[in-house]
Amino acid sequence: MADVTADFVVIGGGMAGVSVAANLLGAGGAAWSGDAAGSVLLLEAEPALAHHTTGRSAAKFLETYGAAPIRALTRASRAMYDAASADGETPPLLTPGPELLVADAGTVADLDARVAEVPSLQRLSVDEARGVCPALSESYLASAALEADAADIDVLGLHQHYLRAARRRGLEVRSGARVRSAERTGDAWRVETSEGVVEAGVVIDAAGAWADRVAAVFGAAPVGLTPLRRTIAVVPAGVDRGWPIVADMAETFYFRPEGDALLISPADETPSDPVDAKPDDLDVALAIERVNAATTFGIRSIRTAWAGLRTFAPDRLPVAGYDPAVPGFFWLAGQGGYGIQMAPALAATAAALVRGEPVPGEIRAEGVDPDALAPARFS
Repeated sequence: MADVTADFVVIGGGMAGVSVAANLLGAGGAAWSGDAAGSVLLLEAEPALAHHTTGRSAAKFLETYGAAPIRALTRASRAMYDAASADGETPPLLTPGPELLVADAGTVADLDARVAEVPSLQRLSVDEARGVCPALSESYLASAALEADAADIDVLGLHQHYLRAARRRGLEVRSGARVRSAERTGDAWRVETSEGVVEAGVVIDAAGAWADRVAAVFGAAPVGLTPLRRTIAVVPAGVDRGWPIVADMAETFYFRPEGDALLISPADETPSDPVDAKPDDLDVALAIERVNAATTFGIRSIRTAWAGLRTFAPDRLPVAGYDPAVPGFFWLAGQGGYGIQMAPALAATAAALVRGEPVPGEIRAEGVDPDALAPARFS
């Protein structure tokens, strides 16, 4: 006999897991969240939710970032952020914070192409760009564009919004519950965990960097997810808190004010096993070297550093849909470096697909095609 039975079991307590759980329960925070669809149990292997990637995000909302399907999901998410912030208990989740895209002589053509593709980007002259961020070096900067509608995301606020809303609708959460084995009998999964046995008709794999490993327990073939380590450091530097986040077109560095200091990254993508990621001293040194080469900061020391895993499918698009060969097993993985900014629309899309319903029209209108996200594309 199972210790608990639910209609849906979600594996993973990060942003993907709590957001799809909330949407399944009709508590996604948007007009198109849908109606409640039965009971939901969330399993998290760690003692606390959002321990890994969700808690280590750079927390930017950038409609110009990523491939076209990513940008479509991000655009569709903006209204959902606003709706979530209007629930009376959730603080504003998006705070205006522009992004400055910069290019050296070798990447001007790439920036030109991005500006042509994304009308919301505003071309700036070199002088205008240095007016926005005076620390940019004259010897480095050859071209720039501004995304004025970018924003900072309250990641913890969004995660807690979904968790709070889902719990009000009956979500049960079991932390420290590692999945050990699973068996499909009839129309239900019997899942043995370190905290007991659960049964459910549908299992949703939102396990982030561990999603392929979780899938193997259920007999599903891996989709080829690759966790990539991303390093961030906070360094002392003379900054203006009003400066935007600055990212180079070649994606070799970014930096932004962090209080009275500077947050920097070499935008690294180092393949990794699914682990509790730690920063590498060489990657921190690379971040300092790259930012110093493009600016006048002259960084020589750090205050702190950390790392997280950004997990990508082979085509760098999310994986959301039922496994083509394993009944009752649904993938929600491969969000890469975009998982927070597009979380609301991706969760609403996934919940609709889990229920066998059409993707909401408001999301489709932004160009979201569920077939482009389906795991069957890797079969």
